[in-house]
Amino acid sequence: MGIDGVDRALVRAFCLWFWLAAAPAEACRLALALGFDVSSSVDAADYALQRDGLIAALRQPEIRAAFLEPEAPVALAVFEWGGRRRQIMVADWTLIETESDLDGIIAAVARQHGLQQWEPTAIGAALIYARDLFDRAPDCAMQTLDMSGDGRNNDWLEPRRVYEREDFGSILVNGLAIGGHESDIAAYYAANVIRGPGAFVEVAESHEDFPRAIRRKLERELASPVFGQIRAMEDRG
Repeated sequence: MGIDGVDRALVRAFCLWFWLAAAPAEACRLALALGFDVSSSVDAADYALQRDGLIAALRQPEIRAAFLEPEAPVALAVFEWGGRRRQIMVADWTLIETESDLDGIIAAVARQHGLQQWEPTAIGAALIYARDLFDRAPDCAMQTLDMSGDGRNNDWLEPRRVYEREDFGSILVNGLAIGGHESDIAAYYAANVIRGPGAFVEVAESHEDFPRAIRRKLERELASPVFGQIRAMEDRG
């Protein structure tokens, strides 16, 4: 049975009150790492759509307001990944406390031009890179990894094998599956890449649809953690 409108509002209000009461006044509420596929299937035009789509999302007033919610800041990091040995830090962990902090991330993303050589798709290696990245993240209430890509793993360990052999603790892994290159890529991400309670796959029908999808994905990930759990419960109910 689903939650009706009145009960849902009451649950949200109670959960938000409880979370705010339990969290330290200056606590970081979320460490969010964004990982972007720059393997060979991502050509120059695709890359520009990804880069510019993220920049546009980070400039949206609603997204900026979600980062700058008064109760606690978000820590943000951005990286690119290709083959097993190619992961590139675009913007290291930054505690987003002001508009200038977000503008600094945007400037770092704008300077990137992608990988200029053949690169396979090593999702498993990118997951391990991200896991190590979280080891030095600010102390936040939650940790979320956002993995975007348009193809299946074809280099080194499959994602599920990585999860079996590596300790990812409480890191939630969401996916943004980009269509147009491989069939059923969303199903592959759902079965192999995402992990953790409430994890989800956002779908971009093609790279042209990426700007909409990354904005929608950030909106969901930046919602207060308890709101995200309630939303997952609503989707199931």
